[in-house]
Parts: sequence; structure tokens; C-alpha cells
Amino acid sequence: MFIFEWLNNQLLRMEWLYDLVQRLVENLFGLSIQDRLGGSIHFYIYDVIKIFILLSVLIFTISYIQSFFPPERTRKILGRYNGISANILGALLGTVTPFCSCSSIPLFIGFTSAGLPIGVTFSFLISSPLVDLASVILLASIFNWKIAIAYVVVGIVLAVIGGSIISKAKLEKYVEPFVFGNKVLDVEQEELTIRERMEYAKDQVLEIINKVWLYILIGVGIGAAIHNWIPETIISAVLGQDKWYSVLLATLAGVPMYADIFGTLPIAEALVLKGVGIGTALSFMMAVTALSLPSMILLNKVVKIKLLAIFAGIVTLGILIIGYFFNAVGYLLM
Repeated sequence: MFIFEWLNNQLLRMEWLYDLVQRLVENLFGLSIQDRLGGSIHFYIYDVIKIFILLSVLIFTISYIQSFFPPERTRKILGRYNGISANILGALLGTVTPFCSCSSIPLFIGFTSAGLPIGVTFSFLISSPLVDLASVILLASIFNWKIAIAYVVVGIVLAVIGGSIISKAKLEKYVEPFVFGNKVLDVEQEELTIRERMEYAKDQVLEIINKVWLYILIGVGIGAAIHNWIPETIISAVLGQDKWYSVLLATLAGVPMYADIFGTLPIAEALVLKGVGIGTALSFMMAVTALSLPSMILLNKVVKIKLLAIFAGIVTLGILIIGYFFNAVGYLLM
């Protein structure tokens, strides 16, 4: 137990980095981390370095594993199942793809054109930006393992239920015809060498970091501002746990934004530290990643407005339920 706690504190929470940055702020800048400016600088440097280190290691590991499952092989695996088991597999597949909502849509098109039921592809589309292995580790590093695991479970449940509802409703006619018209070649994939898999994993790290670095810097900056400059009384007055509308407000506030989950985690961390309910913070995070306006605009290019509205409605309702649930039982997880 002691070894696990030590590994968790040093490898995930990176307490060594926290102490190192504290010395940097105090000795180089002559500031105390208890002050607003010093605290903001410490929060920013520590979170940015921690997120980039964890993200790089995790994406490399996940991408190396993914190299064994190219899209055609994945399609064949999913094609063997039907009903709710297929939705569960689609949702689980989404958890091992570190993509934002916009990046997930091309895969959604590919799976649909390859003949997979749209309910399965929507389960993938919901879970892919919402839950992935990298975000689980980052959630555990910021909060704890109980919250990280609970978030994964409810995210997968939302993806399975959402995909199942769309499947039962027989909404294929609301998918644009060109999606089904794309031809997918059934070509046998060449087996990669270890070196090629490592090159692929390295390229994935560079590609994803290149996509999300700005969102991380902005997200950490907003988190530092919330944590050190906005009085707790103001945040509690708007998003306090005693406010019934806090989850709804946080969800609606997240929709117009566009960021990866890695950019929203520091904001969620700062909100919770200011007394906002864990459910409210997670609802904001989920709305930004799964319901962002840019991704809705892009998705509208491949599905008709009725299916888009049903998808958005299911996900919004699910996020609200999850937010209120976490607020109700969050004290048991903290």
C-alpha cells in the first residue's frame, strides 16, 4: 500500500516537480506561492510541465498498442458483434483513441461507410473525446483514482446508452448519403516491426501534442486565474454546490467552447479547489469536449439536423444527469 501511494504521488501527482517548481518560484523570482502572483506562476509552470510529461508518455504507450489494431482490423472485430455488446465495444474503442471530437468524426465516417451500424459508431463518437486512457491518468493525478474510475464508468455508460437509443430509433436515413457511398478496401495490413511501431507511436505523440498544446496552455492559464485571482465567494455564488442550476449553467457554458479534455482538466481542478461541486466541474469539462460548437458544425456535414439534435439532446441530458449524480455523491469520492 505504501509503495502504491509513493508511486501515485511521485509518478502521477509528481510531488517532486511541485517542490522543484516551488523552489524555482521562491528562489529565482523571489515570490511566495502563498501570494497571488507566486501561486499563479507556480500553478501554471507545474501543471503545464506535468500535463505534457504525462500526455507524452501515455500517448506513446497507447499509440504503440493501437498499432496492433488498424482501422480495418478494428472494423472486422466490431463487425462480429451486434446489439448492446457492439455498442459496448464501440464505446470501449473510443476510450483508447486520444482524439478530440472533431478528430473523431473522420473515423466515424470510416466506420459507418464500412457497414457498421450507426448506433455503434455513435457510441464511439460519444466516448472518444469524452473518455480516454490518458485523461483517466490525468484525472487521477489531479483528483484521485476513485473519481477517475467513476468518470470512466459513467462516460462509457453514456456512450452505450446514447448509441443504443440511436440504434433502436432506426435513424440511418438521417445520415448524409455520401457517408454510405464511400468505398472501403478490404486490404490485408502488413505486420509492423517493433521499430516501425515505435516510430508510429512517436509520430502520434508529436501530432497530438501539436494539436492540443495551445489548448493546454490556455486551459492552465484560465485555471491559474480562477485558482489565485477570482475570489471564492464569487465562484460559489454562481457555481456553488448549493445552487441547483450550477450543473446546467456549467454545461451550457461549455458548449460554445472548443478544447481538448487535456485543456479543460486544469480549469476543472481550479473550480473544485474553489469549492465548486465535482459534478459541476466535470459537466463543464464534458460539455466542452463532447458538445463543442465546432464539432457540432462539422458533424452537421455528415448527418442531418434531426439526428444532430437527437445526438446533442441525448448527450446533454446524460451530462446533466452525471453532473447532478457526482454532486450528490462526490463527497464519498473525494
